Amino acid sequence: MRKVIIGALILLILLGGTVFYMYKHNSTPTIQPLDQVVLLNPSGPTVIPVIGLDSKEVTEELNVQVQYWNNIDEVLASLAKDEAQFLVMPISAGVNIYNRGIDIALLGVHEWKVFYLIARDGIEFADWHSMKNKNVYTPVGKGQTADVLMRSSLKEVGLEPGVDVNINYAPPQEIVALFKEGKVDFAALPEPFVTMAIQGGKGQIVLDFQKYWGNMTGLNERIPIAGLFVTKNFLKDYPRETEMFVDLFNKSIIWSNENSDLAIEKSQDILPIPPAIIKSALERIDFYYIPSQDCQTEVNTFLTKIKELDSESISQVPDSGFYAK
Repeated sequence: MRKVIIGALILLILLGGTVFYMYKHNSTPTIQPLDQVVLLNPSGPTVIPVIGLDSKEVTEELNVQVQYWNNIDEVLASLAKDEAQFLVMPISAGVNIYNRGIDIALLGVHEWKVFYLIARDGIEFADWHSMKNKNVYTPVGKGQTADVLMRSSLKEVGLEPGVDVNINYAPPQEIVALFKEGKVDFAALPEPFVTMAIQGGKGQIVLDFQKYWGNMTGLNERIPIAGLFVTKNFLKDYPRETEMFVDLFNKSIIWSNENSDLAIEKSQDILPIPPAIIKSALERIDFYYIPSQDCQTEVNTFLTKIKELDSESISQVPDSGFYAK
């Protein structure tokens, strides 16, 4: 009898060890519940579409904290510390970060129209030949969208940038001041700096870069300028919460489009530009959300084209892993 009891005990111990081993090696890690998610957003005009989220005009069970960045180094630091799950960035900036081996993915594009060419009062623009021997300014950062399109177009008509056309790079606020003083013939700028520069009859818009892009490529008259990104770890661990956030983000864009005066008012502490300037600028900016699955071909065509036009514009055209699945 004693031998039977000992044998049973040994069997139970062995079975228990087997169950423990199977549990230890086959169980999935526990995903921690979320207290909040963090969205990093630029402190420029893209404040407007997220102000519904930030001001809690648009809410859901997901708690969202919006933080604002001024340069890409701040974004990289936050990603390195795993402090943010969602990011709004220019598409080209997102590409360069992705190509550095940082695991982010494009969820969708929401800024499609913002770049214009302006000329000071008394200067005419018939075509790109009109810029010969003229003084042209564009924001710091050679390789940004308007700069790439402008320089490539000048080359196409036989004008060498820097030789036949004097191209200068400066902060947009400085360009606005120089333009108002009559020291700039042409400027390729994003809104709201376009509105700031030409107010008071100091100049006029002579080219819509979005329409020009459409004519150049035969595509839609829009440019995938900025979009919403997610870290891939968060997307993998929290797919439901990612969907919830995208829905909130889209609702915030719609809310700001339908309540522009209130959106401008609520953004004043973050975007200290006179409300009248922002209101006028918004007439020439398009914010609407398109998931990356629905615009991947368009984004990829844009990236391929600007890489062809300027090899330094982006590090390389990203692979399919750049787009959220």
